Amino acid sequence: MPTSFARSFRLVCEPQRIPAVEALLRAEGYDFEPEPFSPFCRRLCHEPRPLGSSAAAFFGYIYIQDRSSMLPPLALAPQAGEAVLDICASPGSKTGFLAQLTGPAGFVLANEPAPARLATLRANLQACNFLQAATCSCGGQALPLHPESWGAILLDPPCSGWGTAEKHPRVLKLWQGDKLKSLTGLQQCLLKSAAALLKPGGRLVYSTCTTNEAENEAQVRFAEQELGLVREFLPPFPGFAWEERPGGQGTLRVDGARSGAQGFYLALLRKTHAAAPGPQGRSGLAGPASAHAAAPDMRAPETERERGQTLAPEILAGPCCDPTLLPPGRVALYGEHVRFIPAQAAALLPARLVWQGALLGRLAAGRLSTSPRLRALMPALPDPASSLVLEDVREIAALLSGQSRQTGLSGREAGLWWRNLPLGRIALKQGRAVAAFKAFC
Repeated sequence: MPTSFARSFRLVCEPQRIPAVEALLRAEGYDFEPEPFSPFCRRLCHEPRPLGSSAAAFFGYIYIQDRSSMLPPLALAPQAGEAVLDICASPGSKTGFLAQLTGPAGFVLANEPAPARLATLRANLQACNFLQAATCSCGGQALPLHPESWGAILLDPPCSGWGTAEKHPRVLKLWQGDKLKSLTGLQQCLLKSAAALLKPGGRLVYSTCTTNEAENEAQVRFAEQELGLVREFLPPFPGFAWEERPGGQGTLRVDGARSGAQGFYLALLRKTHAAAPGPQGRSGLAGPASAHAAAPDMRAPETERERGQTLAPEILAGPCCDPTLLPPGRVALYGEHVRFIPAQAAALLPARLVWQGALLGRLAAGRLSTSPRLRALMPALPDPASSLVLEDVREIAALLSGQSRQTGLSGREAGLWWRNLPLGRIALKQGRAVAAFKAFC
């Protein structure tokens, strides 16, 4: 029988809002305890119903994530305002944590070559309100980015997933023989690409959810011997049990069974000198055919390739949207989609790259509809004249189930709050509140 681990999650909010988010969870009947390795991470002690069905999850205030999976962003440890590249990003668990750590003034570019997984990545980032994150869909072996332009890169490549065997026993039989060889070859090509994009002095975290040495310690030796990267010592994170393997000095291998988590591997590598220019003068590197080598060109009218029409931020102003809270960057229109373009993107991203900024809303027939869950631009406190403030979590559930309620408010929309915690925007029809949290893309 597969081992059952306690569910872990990450609080997705500013530090000052942590007490309010925890209060919302407890009001819904959940109990939890802090993880010792990050102030944002928690482990469930009591789950009266699936955590993913909670109001906190719906409004993007928590992200359910295996506790081992939380470690790679912490190992990379981006500074506030730093730019980070996440090469294999979907579903966005690590991307989101990176965005939290860099803060609103930072920038995270999340790459995912598979279209279906790209949609999941974008939906998760939007739900969590990470305006500082952008997405692209390129083969990880040939990302059209400037060489040696990134100071921090996370590479969590496709792997055999042997570390998840407690939950998914079939992976041990699925990834064997030639299949495993093709996987390790792909990982090496992705490491080459990442090394070429890394600035001299920059740092790279290589991580997997497998226990296979060929995908872990052997790949770190490859990076040292063939790519000139230098291993840096990673201090163990509290709350985990660690396994040691020959050649793994300075890297971390989570003992999944004793840690109550997935088996996981992490290594921190640094680039100490400039690399010789490649034959194509960019980061594209030859390698075996794979999904990461030949992703489709995801060109679309709303991509940044056309740059978009710059809009005055004031177009976003409304009873529950304050444009002065936008991070550094600009607001742009692509077709009818209004997106945020982080300031650092202009210097880091070449014109040939097709990418997408965070969705703020939609402009149609001269009228702007902001994303219903765009809580990042809501004011610090509710305005009684334009806010519906709920005290009982059952009232939130009623709204989400399709029930309307009289508010006494005027206008077309209002901010929705649970006590002092902003949740999003609701539509008003003759003063009655109607939840507008349908798919908005």
